[in-house]
Amino acid sequence: MNNYKLSILFLLQKVRINKQGKCPIRCRITYFKTRKIFSTGLFINPDNWDSGKQKASPPNTENTILNNKLSLIHQQIDKAFLMLQILPNDFDVDDIYRKYKGEDSKEEITILGAYDLHNDKTKKLIGIDFNELSWSRYLESRRKLALFISKFYKRKDVRLKDLDLKFIQDLEYFFKTVLKLKQATVYRSIQRVKKIIQFAISENYLKKDPFHLYKNKKYKTVIVYLTDEELTILEKHTFSQIRLQQVKDLFVFCCYTGLAYTEMTTLKTNNIEIGFDGNEWIQMIRKKTNRKISVPVLPKAKEILEKYDNELPSISNQKFNSYLKEISELLSIDKKLTHHTARKTFATTVLLFNDVPMEIVSELLGHTNMNVTQAHYGKIVKKKVSEQMNILKNKL
Repeated sequence: MNNYKLSILFLLQKVRINKQGKCPIRCRITYFKTRKIFSTGLFINPDNWDSGKQKASPPNTENTILNNKLSLIHQQIDKAFLMLQILPNDFDVDDIYRKYKGEDSKEEITILGAYDLHNDKTKKLIGIDFNELSWSRYLESRRKLALFISKFYKRKDVRLKDLDLKFIQDLEYFFKTVLKLKQATVYRSIQRVKKIIQFAISENYLKKDPFHLYKNKKYKTVIVYLTDEELTILEKHTFSQIRLQQVKDLFVFCCYTGLAYTEMTTLKTNNIEIGFDGNEWIQMIRKKTNRKISVPVLPKAKEILEKYDNELPSISNQKFNSYLKEISELLSIDKKLTHHTARKTFATTVLLFNDVPMEIVSELLGHTNMNVTQAHYGKIVKKKVSEQMNILKNKL
């Protein structure tokens, strides 16, 4: 049982006097030399406040009601403090405040509760530090974790302090066997859970990291892109079916611009501007990173834009990828083509294999930093260096 004294003090926030001449009353809880200040939601004329007696005066109906409300707050904090004292675990001033508010103490915070705290907090940052897509992935991550706890532990939730290495390992097993997720998806799913754990630690809800001895196996992605020969075959072929020809044109357009599906479908005439060099540039905000991208309109991309009068055909991503499968089979391209393959082809065959520096590739792709580009295309650059060295050897 903890015998440290609790101090409760009401303070006036005189710098925020409203039109009625009243200012907010705040409450300060001090426990174990740590303070927690919060708003009571009550207001008072500063002239009517007796700080020594911690009361409103002189006695009248309005002040009596206010004093009763302040007394009730004091009693509720005292009650929360007493309830925590009978528990075996240590607690701090934040736990007292949370108990007073009717919320779980830090010792009682659950993993799904941590998700809710994180998601509520980051929701307010959409458009600032988060985009809606990234935020929605944490909602989906919470859903999958809730399903795991329900199926694996036959419970609704698990306290943060009860998480351990086995919980993480069981979760990975669940992702692979029950949800049948691929390794790349398992890796990203585990990383989101880890992010919530880090959030809980940073908010002082958790002291021990259950991920401490766990190593998330990163999936080594194989970059699929069209070679120069394959891209030439695709460019020169004309399909009799309009739908295949349109998808082919859109794919080739993205091979020379690197636009992701969202940017391709939202491209408008006003996104094409004359740049500082007198040439046409695509100027857009990339939805995924909320960063501005500037991409030069290369001749092949220009041809396609002119063909469609700067208004590219509209098609769903699902149909786009389905038609690409037909195209690859008809042209005997033994690769699984998706819209993203065009973006990879732009980065590799069009840029890197034509000696465009990595930092420029990173800028044109709209990556948040060079590390992202390096992680994806570092091996391809090494392959290019190796080819050049072999040419040099033959010359020497």
